[in-house]
Amino acid sequence: MVILVRAPNASAMTLQGTNSYILVCGNGEGLVIDPGPAIESHARALLDAARANGLTLRTIVLTHGHPDHAAGAQRLVALTGATLHAHPASRVPHDLDLPLEEKLRAGEIELHTIDAPGHTFDHAIFYLPHERALFTGDTILGEGTTVIAPPGGAMRPYQRTLQRLADEFGDARIIYGGHGPVLNDPRATIAEYIAHRQMREQQILDALRDEPLTIPDLVQRIYSRQRQVLWPAMARQILAHLNALESEGRVRSQPLARAMSAQEMAILNPRIEEVVGPEDAAVIVAELGTELRLETLNVYSL
Repeated sequence: MVILVRAPNASAMTLQGTNSYILVCGNGEGLVIDPGPAIESHARALLDAARANGLTLRTIVLTHGHPDHAAGAQRLVALTGATLHAHPASRVPHDLDLPLEEKLRAGEIELHTIDAPGHTFDHAIFYLPHERALFTGDTILGEGTTVIAPPGGAMRPYQRTLQRLADEFGDARIIYGGHGPVLNDPRATIAEYIAHRQMREQQILDALRDEPLTIPDLVQRIYSRQRQVLWPAMARQILAHLNALESEGRVRSQPLARAMSAQEMAILNPRIEEVVGPEDAAVIVAELGTELRLETLNVYSL
């Protein structure tokens, strides 16, 4: 049995809010996947949901360390005494490393732990065999697509993770993503995610066949002008694709001998903290990788 408890942190980046999951492990034990943000009411909601189902929370696991998924971990540990597990590469303080590519036993269940780099390099996906359920964190969401942004994420590792899911978990019955609704057709969803990344990369290459372009040029050519608030996120996605293509020798770049315009600066180095509060800013900066400032404006060509 899987119990969804959604955090009250809805935003453009987190959709309806972060999804925390309680797994019923037998023997009255419960396991939490992603305790979510550091919001006291959410920690209490997880406790209430566990108690309503006769569970004591013994184990907490993180899909990855972004604050909307992991910042509430220490509070939930303090409230429950549960053991916190995270990826060996995680910077989140935790009790035990996840046993990557092995099974994590909790009560009467065994949770397969999959190393899943791409969205971040400390990302894990969990598979519950008897439910044929994948818990995908931010690798696959309940709606839309996820952000892949350097320096914390990279495109080719992400695409390899998606392909692995298609190859090894094509018979999964359900996907519990880190945000959005539950998905009941994993095979189709994974295929859509793979195709989307291929399509976006082809759009970049097609644009560069016409003329050399900067990332802000590519953003405005490829993405809708009606959603300019999302242009910084789109710019970081394009950067991830370009980094992959340049490392493969398919694209080359050189700096332009001029300063960025105000619009170019806003796209490449948005001042998130001036638009939203500090908690939301922390999530957006982590997702977009905007702690890495792009000091020069590069032009890309084939």
